[in-house]
Amino acid sequence: MNIDRLRERWADPALTVLTVLLVIMMFVIAPLQALGLFAFQVSELVLALLLVCGIFVISGSPVAVIGMLIALGMIVTGAILRIKSPSILDLNLFAGSWFIVGATMAWAVARQTFAPGRVTYHRVIGAVLLYLTVAIIFAALYTFIGSLDQDAFVSMKVEDSPSLASEVIYFSFATMTTTGYGDVAPLHPVARSLCNMEAIFGQLYPATLLARLVTLEIAHRDQDS
Repeated sequence: MNIDRLRERWADPALTVLTVLLVIMMFVIAPLQALGLFAFQVSELVLALLLVCGIFVISGSPVAVIGMLIALGMIVTGAILRIKSPSILDLNLFAGSWFIVGATMAWAVARQTFAPGRVTYHRVIGAVLLYLTVAIIFAALYTFIGSLDQDAFVSMKVEDSPSLASEVIYFSFATMTTTGYGDVAPLHPVARSLCNMEAIFGQLYPATLLARLVTLEIAHRDQDS
């Protein structure tokens, strides 16, 4: 019962908190990690632990938490292997862990954001969080493909380095927003297919579901005024 009360009170605000945490991880921690600052690699693990707590509050599902804990175990294992002997294995462990994190978070966030009931400001932020989470999922998939074929991308080598996370996140968002700088491009057929899927999602999602939530939130606010 206490858990149910906790979820009822904090599930929506947790969407905003998770959004802030994910933004910090992608746009602050990842670039600083690319500079080789170990303290920020430790910070990434701490923030990942906070994400696990947030996912539990949002979903209330032990299965979701177990999935996140498995992902954390993969991150720790990959970090240990990287220190001892860097290889393609630890790279795939990191990619697999973030795919699990992204998929679990996307499920939990979508379930809470589009649940029946009043559309609040926090749910609109949750829709933004879902958008960011999908970019993480695609970044993990690009890492898998690049690890299997070093020529899968132009001007981006998927190899075990502190800058890899920043690079694949950059490419994922450039694809999702159809920015098209042209500095990195897919060559592998599967990578190209994934880029097409991500670009389509990046165009349709804000114009449909996100716009609809914003409209409903404004309508509910006007009803209260």
